[in-house]
Amino acid sequence: MKLKALLTAILMLIFITACSNNEVQKSAAKAEKEVKRTDLILSTTTSTQDSGLLDVLIPTFEKKHPYNVKPVAVGTGQALEMGTRGEADVLLVHAPDAEQKIVDSGDAINRQKVMYNDFILVGPADDPARIKGLKAKEAFTKILSSPSPFVSRGDDSGTHKKELELWKAAGLDPSKKQSYMETGQGMGSTLQVAAEKNGYVLTDRATYLAQKKNLGNADILVEGDDSLLNIYHVMQVNPDKHDKINADGAKAFIDFMLDKDTKTTIKEFGTDKYGEPLFFLFDE
Repeated sequence: MKLKALLTAILMLIFITACSNNEVQKSAAKAEKEVKRTDLILSTTTSTQDSGLLDVLIPTFEKKHPYNVKPVAVGTGQALEMGTRGEADVLLVHAPDAEQKIVDSGDAINRQKVMYNDFILVGPADDPARIKGLKAKEAFTKILSSPSPFVSRGDDSGTHKKELELWKAAGLDPSKKQSYMETGQGMGSTLQVAAEKNGYVLTDRATYLAQKKNLGNADILVEGDDSLLNIYHVMQVNPDKHDKINADGAKAFIDFMLDKDTKTTIKEFGTDKYGEPLFFLFDE
């Protein structure tokens, strides 16, 4: 009888444990089902994609939050237009003057500085225009009078806006240069064209370093000028002005970009591969 009672007790314990485990599994499955993942449209620049930064940041964000990030990498002008039309939820861009306009119009809110790097003038290593080491203004002046091509993105991107700003600051009209050409493409593709044409090009440092191995003898010739600073901001598209905006997701992404762990990732990004970071933080 004692053995029978013991066996009965063991069987009951196994049954209770199995039921308990089953309930735990059901609860976990129910909780997972209740956390519905929604899409978050990130309108950003080609430089964040071409540099590889998005490939690192997006998976980390998605692990922490119930959102599937859908990045649209275009020129900053196009990225801002998407925000103005309510076709994106959050923007990560680098054209401060243009950004301020959509904040002033009420199309974007919660604009935050995230990081910076710099623009550089890249050209053939033998430097036929003799611009190496010059300030940006002098370099653009010499490029205009040189027969060597200048390759522009021509796509209303942040880089294109900066390029036009630099021509204007030097009192120059690039359309007067016969060998001035516009690709209408992203930074990576424009760098490739410049390398193939043995021409000069304005680029952000991050994309150049990421693409350098494919650019032949293209070299950094002008850098470090204060006028070449490249600042990135993140901002939400205003849900009070545009319908169907994922406001919670946009806010979560901005908070993520400002988080100390994310800042550490940005600060270290590129160091192992290029020997230097591709982006810098304002609070360093």
